[in-house]
Amino acid sequence: MRPQHDEDFAYSNGRIEATEVDVSAKAAGRIREILVNEGDFVEADQLVARMDMESLQARLSQAEAELARAHSAKDTALALVAQREADLAMSKATLVQRNTELELAQKTHQRSQELVKQRATSVQQADNDRAQYRNAQAMVAVAEAQVAAVQAGIQAAKSQVAQADASILAAEAVIANLKSELKDGDLRAPRAGRVQYRVAQPGEVVGNGGKILSLVDVGDVYMTVFLPETQAGRVAMGAEARVIIDAIPQYVIPAEVSYVSSVAQFTPKMVETQDERQKLTFRVKVRIDPALLEKHMEQVKTGVPGVAYIRLDANREWPEHLQVKLP
Repeated sequence: MRPQHDEDFAYSNGRIEATEVDVSAKAAGRIREILVNEGDFVEADQLVARMDMESLQARLSQAEAELARAHSAKDTALALVAQREADLAMSKATLVQRNTELELAQKTHQRSQELVKQRATSVQQADNDRAQYRNAQAMVAVAEAQVAAVQAGIQAAKSQVAQADASILAAEAVIANLKSELKDGDLRAPRAGRVQYRVAQPGEVVGNGGKILSLVDVGDVYMTVFLPETQAGRVAMGAEARVIIDAIPQYVIPAEVSYVSSVAQFTPKMVETQDERQKLTFRVKVRIDPALLEKHMEQVKTGVPGVAYIRLDANREWPEHLQVKLP
């Protein structure tokens, strides 16, 4: 029974639909396994398929080996820095000693020169003291060169540490990227729903973004209907509605209006409206309560035809034959 002559109710036929989501490969590759079949229910974030990641795993092992080598190189460079710093301390101590010896040799040389003038010492002794002074100068120069060489060695070792640090960072970045790509190889359901189609099969190669599974969100089920302008203008968002499925006409399913198009379109050929003379209609979505769907998830089917009734006047009571009747 359809309230064709009641201006406070509108109806139109349609089919049960649901939001469809795809499970796709992020990168091109071969499908290793698919863990669900068509018709299976899946939870949000459930693992549903895996891509073949052997080549990425090999690259990860190589990157981890490079990271280990970089850490080893850094440890060696740090040990070298420590050794060079110990050598620097010894070289500086030697330089201090050589400067002390130079100062003593200089004083002895100067004293010998005065004594020679006073004929208080021999020329030979003065020559010996001068030779000792020049030798002390040479020893200071050698000690200074040694300090400079050790300092250069420290800088070189620290440069090796910096290079090792850079290699470590680079290897860690590669590892993080590869682990992310490996994680992307585990394909998970973006939301809870039912597997509608297996678009691809294990062993097949898919491209970037290649579809593998198509899911139907059975928590977001609706019927799209088309109403003439005179009725669409009276439809309020959230208005109560009723849905009767052709296959189970004994049940009346509660729903509500979730969308009303702002643009008119030509009435689709398969749509029956109250006024068949209407050429332009407005698309309206009638959504079934998700809480109700959760209780009857196993019975939810998409594509089945039915009729949606929309109450245009919130003050009107639903007719007896449109009172809610559920299994």
